[in-house]
Amino acid sequence: MIKYHPNQDLLTLHAKGELPLSLSIAVSAHCELCAECAEKVAALTLAASEESFSLTQLSMDNGNMDAELDTDLEALLADMMSNDKLESAAITQAATKETGPSPAVTNVKGQDYTLPRAFRQQMSHQWQGIGKVSRLRLETGESKARASLLHIAENGEIPQHSHKGEELTLLLAGEFSDEYNTYTAGDFMVLNSDHEHSPKTVEGCLCYTVVDAPLYFTKGISKLLNPIGELIY
Repeated sequence: MIKYHPNQDLLTLHAKGELPLSLSIAVSAHCELCAECAEKVAALTLAASEESFSLTQLSMDNGNMDAELDTDLEALLADMMSNDKLESAAITQAATKETGPSPAVTNVKGQDYTLPRAFRQQMSHQWQGIGKVSRLRLETGESKARASLLHIAENGEIPQHSHKGEELTLLLAGEFSDEYNTYTAGDFMVLNSDHEHSPKTVEGCLCYTVVDAPLYFTKGISKLLNPIGELIY
């Protein structure tokens, strides 16, 4: 059962198309796994569309048009609104049913994973890693944020760390736990400099992560990585 979801601000910005690509991918992928949030985004998209049409009509009314819109133009706007409702409904359908483009597939450590369709255009790099932790970079065109698929093999963990910025994690498959909770596929978490944790997994997991600053390791030999954190995050 999914316990953690994007907040209302993220869902609203996503529906309006105002999120950077790295975050838009995260929300889209979560909605493919979470029918509840898919329905919310569909409703927010419809509301944003209706607001846009209302503003357009108000602008026209305040312009050079002295008379009301004629019947044909009103019918056209109504038709456009109807089409927009159909498109919004299609978003929910695509997020909850196996329709539309096929999902992405990746293989890491000899295991195949089927990914949400949101990742289909970003799978251009190869997996890299050491030990039980592997990472595949995703291209988002953003200068600061780093988006990646992160795989932790069974009985693996990430050394204890805090965050110099924000870290978004969407769990795509498997499970992991940290000092705060145990997470399952679909959970959407955002941590910042107030959080310190060490994610661990028994059965293995695959995550999508976005960070906008290096992690800061706080224990053990991993602290040696902090001076070059800017180069490896």
